Amino acid sequence: MIFEWMYWTKPTAIFFLVIFLILVAMTIWQTISPSVERRGFLPLATTPGTRLFIGLLGAAFLHLAWIGLTDLTLWIVFPFALGWMAVVMVWG
Repeated sequence: MIFEWMYWTKPTAIFFLVIFLILVAMTIWQTISPSVERRGFLPLATTPGTRLFIGLLGAAFLHLAWIGLTDLTLWIVFPFALGWMAVVMVWG
């Protein structure tokens, strides 16, 4: 198979499926109702797509830092990553 090098578990597949569905939903939303750039607490003018990207990137870095610095489960940092995403999407 083409993806034999990666160990696909159910949580991994769900994670990538959710990211894919979020991107599809954002694409449809922006096609139907294009948005204008606005300024929030981020030091640049952003669209919802830009804020989604920044939020996903920040959540990924939170998870990577958690993995690198602790041996605890990722479920502990997951609510913080969701909170970060929500803050960036609403006020970013």
